[in-house]
Amino acid sequence: MGSAKKTDSTSRKARIEEMRRAERSRERRNRTLTIAASVIVVAGLMAGGAYLIDSQSGKDGASSDGKQASGKFVTGKDGVRKWDGKLTQNHVTKTVDYPMEPPVGGDHNAVWMNCNGDVYDKAVKNVNAVHSLEHGAVWVTYSSKASEADVKALSEKVKKTPYTLMSPVEDQKDPIMLSAWGHQRTVKSASDPDVGTFFETYVQGKQTPEPGAACTNGLAQ
Repeated sequence: MGSAKKTDSTSRKARIEEMRRAERSRERRNRTLTIAASVIVVAGLMAGGAYLIDSQSGKDGASSDGKQASGKFVTGKDGVRKWDGKLTQNHVTKTVDYPMEPPVGGDHNAVWMNCNGDVYDKAVKNVNAVHSLEHGAVWVTYSSKASEADVKALSEKVKKTPYTLMSPVEDQKDPIMLSAWGHQRTVKSASDPDVGTFFETYVQGKQTPEPGAACTNGLAQ
């Protein structure tokens, strides 16, 4: 009898200890889940707050139509026109009324056009292309007055050159134009030596507000 009671007592203690271990395990698991949930909630709140701040910032900037980018072009001896004035760099959500066409800087969309030697057959939005210029890209533009041969030759050059992009801009004053942040010039043809000089000077040149910033993972047609 005594031996049986002792065995029952030992078994009961073992079961109790096992239940306690299980309970401690559940408590640890619950604490882990609670902490994880708290981290997710906090991260969500932070992300939401950042989004609201960015959105609000965009709304504030969107109230501006780009006219604050006041100034004028000054043409140098090399034929390159340099913007003499302030070029703002705010992210906006609306279309910007740039004082030049194609634009060479100013407020722009938060997403850039891909400019890793990208050639676009259709017009791109100025607000995205300007962001590419901010990253140090050269933007080759042409109107319907440009010859097919020149368009083809320029597109081949762009495709071989990182930090460049190309697209049609019908409203520009000359058939072929090259733009970088704060700088612009007209060239006579794809074989014009000024094309190579402009690329060498302004692709990731000293004028770049954000050197080394990405020209990929942006917007593509």
